[in-house]
Amino acid sequence: MKIKTSTWLATGVLLATVALSACAPKQSATELANETYEALFMESLKTSPEYMTYLGMRERYDEWDDSSEQAFEDSVALSKKHLELLNEIDAEDLDKQTALSLTLYKQRLENGLSDIKWRYHGYPVNQMFGTHSSIPSFLINQHLIANAEEAKAYIARVKAVPEVIDDLIADLNLRADMGIIAPKFVFAHSIRDSQNIIVGIGAESDEENPLLADFKAKLDKLQLDESVEQALVTELNSALLMQFAPAYSNLIATLEQLDKRAEGNFGAWKLPDGAAYYSNALKRITTTDLSADEIHELGLSEVERIHNEMRAIMQQVEFEGELQDFFDFMRTDPQFYLPNSDEGRAAYMAEADRLIANMKTRLDELFYTKPKADLIVKAVEPFREKSAGRAFYQRAAPDGSRPGTYYANLYRMEDMPTYDLEALAYHEGIPGHHMQGSISQEQETLPKFRRYGGYTAYSEGWGLYSEFIPKEMGLYADPYSDFGRLSMELWRACRLVVDTGVHHKRWSREQAIAYLNDNTSSSEEANIKAIERYMVMPGQATAYKVGMLKILALREKARAELGDKFDIRGYHDVVLANGAVPLNVLENLVDEWVLKTKG
Repeated sequence: MKIKTSTWLATGVLLATVALSACAPKQSATELANETYEALFMESLKTSPEYMTYLGMRERYDEWDDSSEQAFEDSVALSKKHLELLNEIDAEDLDKQTALSLTLYKQRLENGLSDIKWRYHGYPVNQMFGTHSSIPSFLINQHLIANAEEAKAYIARVKAVPEVIDDLIADLNLRADMGIIAPKFVFAHSIRDSQNIIVGIGAESDEENPLLADFKAKLDKLQLDESVEQALVTELNSALLMQFAPAYSNLIATLEQLDKRAEGNFGAWKLPDGAAYYSNALKRITTTDLSADEIHELGLSEVERIHNEMRAIMQQVEFEGELQDFFDFMRTDPQFYLPNSDEGRAAYMAEADRLIANMKTRLDELFYTKPKADLIVKAVEPFREKSAGRAFYQRAAPDGSRPGTYYANLYRMEDMPTYDLEALAYHEGIPGHHMQGSISQEQETLPKFRRYGGYTAYSEGWGLYSEFIPKEMGLYADPYSDFGRLSMELWRACRLVVDTGVHHKRWSREQAIAYLNDNTSSSEEANIKAIERYMVMPGQATAYKVGMLKILALREKARAELGDKFDIRGYHDVVLANGAVPLNVLENLVDEWVLKTKG
């Protein structure tokens, strides 16, 4: 089942709600504005059953988002109506936080409407993300089952997959006719991943289908009557065989045809009006006006600085040779790699758990506000581990039904050296993404669109900053672990170079891979995967270093102005407790905090 986006609330119930609120005798303009933000957010939310599930809601639990052309047109109309309503609000009548919310909400809608021209510039199926992999990932990680009814909803979603895939195929073919086809390398990855998703369906196999395994595991926890459980499993098996697998077979056939039409491996410049598209992507992702050339030069400068810090570590460990020799040593020495076995993977996750647990005991040194949500470490699922990135984070459900999750990709332990395990745990877990994301959505005084929203430069900038601040706490005691921290920062600096290189300077895939081989300690396999990631996500990789540098610069500016009055915990509260914001807005918030602290 799929829902059809509707705009009735915007013109009917929503306006009536606002009108009634306006008649309330004690209601301020600020209160009315916040009620409006809430109403608009909830109306938009109701158009996305998947987002509702992500937020822990059980409404429309058997439906997928509608990706039809009509649904898109309805969403555009809804955005325009929402913007009209927000334009009726006078910011001068609001308190500062509510006025900021108005600015951010309007900006989000305006940017979304402005970017419609780039709607088809992107690849809805690629090795990093896409409908083909998000369907099983969503069912496994988001669709919780607490009773037989929710199990039925799970099955209904499986049965409805053909319609989702049909819309996806139509979208892929439309883009192809416009000259927008993913780079050549994408198809082998995406075809393989799609085949992995339907393994074990309709034939004898040593492997169990990942969805069937997930479904059974969830049912086992319910202690249902055996006959009820068996009937549910039988129904899911039938849905997988009759609806799910044929849909994916059709998608695989489409991808095989598009593979034949793919011209090669090119950056965004190859797309229609690609230069303008990439420039806009950089603006949206970094929330700055930095040009591609400026970002490229910033990257080169940061690479040189970090290389020099690495040379200092070489001296510390008494390594003789050049930096490239040290990189080779770090790539190949067995002491830095756990076995490529279940035992090795378990040891990796155990160490990540230990580091995060220790950091939890140290948070009072740096933070007033701490997250309430729990955090777990989990290996990336087998069906997507060959293509997925090294690590990523998934927010906790706001209602506490699902913890925050740090995913580690342990498919190839050679790609997960122990020397950067510490920095990676801080980035994805605590004090990184888990802390930032949880604190944001736990700020009940903020409207929901800010609590659950995000800006890549802000969130990834915080993640990279979170790798750095443990150094100031006396962690990274092992110099090799400190090298790992620097290698992670170097990686992000190199991203500034290669992302702009591929998408703006027209570097080839091979040229970009060679740059990482020459300037980092990462394996060639990891570097290939990285460049292929950047090629399908233009501009995204630039956010990390741009955001981190801004957070650091604002901190040092505040420290210089406040002197003895500077409180690192207060600074971190300013950064985190306002939710995700553009970098220029963050600067304004820090400046206000400095003035207030000065007294």
